[in-house]
Amino acid sequence: MQFVQNLRRLLRHDRFRKLVTIRALTQCADGTLQVGMASHILFNPAQQPTAWAIAAMFAITLMPFSIVGPFVSGLLDRWSRRTVAVVVDATRCVLALVIAAIVATGSTAPLVSTALFGCLMVALALNRFVLAGLSAGLQHTIDDDEFLTASAVMPMIGPTTLLLGGALAGAIRLASPWPAAMADAVIFCCAAAMWATSSLVASRLSPRSLGPLDPAPRTRFVETLHALHDAGRHLAHRRPALLGLVTITYQRVLYGLTLVSVLLLFRNHVHAPTEVNAAMADIGLWMAASGVGFACSVLLVPPLAHRLGMRGSIVVVLLASALVQLLPGLVLRRWPLVVASFFIGWFAQSLKICIDTVVQAHVDDEVKGRVFVIYDVVFNAAIVLASVLAAAIIPPGGVSRPLMVAIGLGYLALATGFWLASRPMGSAVFNRGTQLGLTSTRA
Repeated sequence: MQFVQNLRRLLRHDRFRKLVTIRALTQCADGTLQVGMASHILFNPAQQPTAWAIAAMFAITLMPFSIVGPFVSGLLDRWSRRTVAVVVDATRCVLALVIAAIVATGSTAPLVSTALFGCLMVALALNRFVLAGLSAGLQHTIDDDEFLTASAVMPMIGPTTLLLGGALAGAIRLASPWPAAMADAVIFCCAAAMWATSSLVASRLSPRSLGPLDPAPRTRFVETLHALHDAGRHLAHRRPALLGLVTITYQRVLYGLTLVSVLLLFRNHVHAPTEVNAAMADIGLWMAASGVGFACSVLLVPPLAHRLGMRGSIVVVLLASALVQLLPGLVLRRWPLVVASFFIGWFAQSLKICIDTVVQAHVDDEVKGRVFVIYDVVFNAAIVLASVLAAAIIPPGGVSRPLMVAIGLGYLALATGFWLASRPMGSAVFNRGTQLGLTSTRA
């Protein structure tokens, strides 16, 4: 297979192998931590979760870095990105051990709960910082014509290992002979061990191996605003990258609406509120099917892009998302939802691979750290926005077929809008930075 040959070509780079290992470990730990946190919100037999509770969970998980991210983004263009990975994951290892100690006490005192959620928010906020640094450093681990293949592999590694970490945490919680508090403490200790290993692997890279090669000067708050403004102006002149960011933001809102609806369906509609383990198992099954879809995206995007180009591939996966949302995704029962989750995950991750490739290829290295932080901010803020919208419009049971239809039509509108907006740029522009760009003659 062409993909296997390309992957083998990438793995000849020692830096790339280490980058993949760091990302796999850090995101596996993220998944473990997030499931440990979610169990307190979604799987409490004494309390039936609402869409607003889910929105709060996403806000705790995603918003801290979305708020501070733009003001620390310039650091990724000044500090060693390898050192960022070492220090951040070592810090998160310590935070996870503190969280485990707090949870093991079983205390629900206000001060203890505040400390717990404070540590969780910091650990999850730091996640986006290190991932943005790894994304910005990718180009220093591969050759100039390997963005497409690398962008196919890296987004697959993240979600797949995130789900593996979540599955590990779920297995510990469901099969543990210990009380819930002790089981959760073990989950957080597992996350700490993975972050410690990730930090160790990152320390084996040389300080500037992930860039930046020419560190940006130190900036103050006002200067940071100017630097972000400059990054925005850079994006404005790199229209394919800007259009890609707008497209992925819109798509994440649609995906987030589906996600919140499914969580409520399995927790409050498919199962009784007291059937916590059954609901947790079914949500885990839905996530696992989606994760398999994420992994399969690496088999879809390269051959699709070679046949249709990057621009055509983006349109096709958006149209396919609309189709699956309107067919099995509209049947609000267990197995149709699980089948739909595979395809939704497959096409969502395929779109991200395409957008990552376009952004990597069209953004200069000296602003890439800031651009990828902005990318992460809008990517995650879109999920929080979707959860707030869902909380306002979805009934407690999660059953809303009109919403599912609206999401499907939203994908159709997005595909049409992207096709029309990208047409003046030409297809060949979107192939830049990939092997397609070496041979493409399409206008």
